[in-house]
Amino acid sequence: MMKFVLEVRVFIWCLLAVSLLCGFSSIANGAPAESKSIKEWEVQWGNSEGQAPENIPSNVKADEWQRTDTRIQKPESKDSVWIRVDIPTLNSATPGILFDKIYGKRISIFADQEKIYESSRSYNYQLNQILLPLQKNLSATYLYIWIESSIDHVNLQDRMYIGDFHGLLIQFVQNNLSDIVLGSTFIFIACVMLIWSFFLSKRYIESVISLSLVILSVGILVFTYSPFLYMLFENHGRLLTQLYDISLLILLPSFSLFFENIFGPGWKGLLRKLRRFQMGYSAFCLMFMFINFLYSDGLYELYYFFSVKILGLMMIIQFILLFGSSMIYAFKGNRTAVIFNLGFALFAGIGLGELLRFFISGREYQLVLWKWGVAGFIGALILILGRVFAQNHEQVIQYSKELKMFNEELQRSEKMEIISELAASVAHEVRNPLQVTKGFLQLLCGKTKTLDREYLDMALVELDRASNIITDFLTFAKPEHGKTSVLQVADEFKHIEGILTPLAQLQGGSISVDIPSDICIYGNSSKFKQALINIIKNSIEALEREGHIHIRAYCSQGHVFIHVQDDGEGMDPEILIRLGEPYFSNKTKGTGLGLMVTFRIIEGMQGKIHYNSKKGVGTEAVISLPAAGVNA
Repeated sequence: MMKFVLEVRVFIWCLLAVSLLCGFSSIANGAPAESKSIKEWEVQWGNSEGQAPENIPSNVKADEWQRTDTRIQKPESKDSVWIRVDIPTLNSATPGILFDKIYGKRISIFADQEKIYESSRSYNYQLNQILLPLQKNLSATYLYIWIESSIDHVNLQDRMYIGDFHGLLIQFVQNNLSDIVLGSTFIFIACVMLIWSFFLSKRYIESVISLSLVILSVGILVFTYSPFLYMLFENHGRLLTQLYDISLLILLPSFSLFFENIFGPGWKGLLRKLRRFQMGYSAFCLMFMFINFLYSDGLYELYYFFSVKILGLMMIIQFILLFGSSMIYAFKGNRTAVIFNLGFALFAGIGLGELLRFFISGREYQLVLWKWGVAGFIGALILILGRVFAQNHEQVIQYSKELKMFNEELQRSEKMEIISELAASVAHEVRNPLQVTKGFLQLLCGKTKTLDREYLDMALVELDRASNIITDFLTFAKPEHGKTSVLQVADEFKHIEGILTPLAQLQGGSISVDIPSDICIYGNSSKFKQALINIIKNSIEALEREGHIHIRAYCSQGHVFIHVQDDGEGMDPEILIRLGEPYFSNKTKGTGLGLMVTFRIIEGMQGKIHYNSKKGVGTEAVISLPAAGVNA
């Protein structure tokens, strides 16, 4: 949960940074300092007849010029317009004029009967930004602008500025710098990620490459959307517009592929089908673009229908499906989907606001802030990819831990197998000589005097002790569980309590048992008692002064849990983790066989045993066994 909160905080900081950048961008797009905005102009409509004029109109009467200070609609029968602008007094040593936004396929500008600028575009990008120096001793009263455009209106309101050329140049660069920097940044990030993808495993390559193509496409879209490039490289404008179209055709299927890799193919593979259709449609549009290029834009209207109108409809459908799918995943608790929705909400909110402003202004507003919405969305996608990497890394670490545990268990099993075989061999070879020796000593006991008999009795006791150790060896090596039956746990503990209570009282301790009568398990009675007696004896030996041992049992989820808890001296963690190891004991005279045998018996009954202990507080043994009967 803390990691998710941190991710959200990082994302919020990203949103704040984007907001600041948007604010700086808005400030930069204001009026140039120390310049005059031309508020009024005069227009006269006409027809170009396929060629640009070489001179200003000379036979036009004064009353034929229409003065305006706002947008004016173009007559349907006209395809060009003359604009006449009053030139104010120029106080600067290096005067200039800036047209911040002017639409036209062909533009000519005249001053003092001289053409000072001409632009002719054969490709479909009509937005122009023009910066021109003017002569200080300019004698002309008017500046004439001729425009041929397919746009149905003319509007130069707050788009023409006259002032110092160097000040206008600085403002001109500032207005376009954000597009160049942001587009270049995206392209650089995408190239780095593409190079990085060569060093990744196959598991991540598709996600990284798809996100790289998304970022690369967005970078090229932002880069080629700026009119600054078309002014610098006007002769390569067709290439820039084609790059724009290609980027858009790559963006849509790449975005769908990235979403599919992160969230899956969707309901009945719907998102996967959409992505495959988009790949096919993008290939179709690319082929159509090439054919239209060969025919010198002879099929442009048809190409425009498929690559703009149909593609725009597909984009709407795609975003609805992806956003709807991510909302479903978010409601199901997918935190990655929450981050996706935050990024998409930023992009959609800014984009929708820009579109509304664009249509309300009669398509006069230039889309500016959308690129920052895209930047925020790209940041969310990168954050999602980083989150996926982190989750996979954690999963790899978890698998490594499990693999280590399995290896340790395998080594333990192999070690136990070797020890078992050795123990069985030694026990069989030693037991028979011990039995013979014990028999002869018993015969001697009946024939010896009282003084010698005391020593023989001591020898017999030690032989019995050795025989018990050998029995433990055999039980550990080849545990024979004998006849298995349903055991009433409460009845078994009545017998165990009767045996061990006197021993506990000798230590100054006591035993209490709390076991319901209806708890049952499968097993062999003698082996079960042997295992529990070993555990409880260890607890009795650990008691100090008036200690207490509490035994309880309960049934849960098909298993019987038995807890043996004492308030004895407890154990250190380094001792606790070694319990059950062959021949390990923390007792002075212990062999370690008792717990070895106990672990083997519990494992043979398909159960588990583990210990909890704290030095100076006590120890608890927890045994889990499959339940039998109605409680299973």
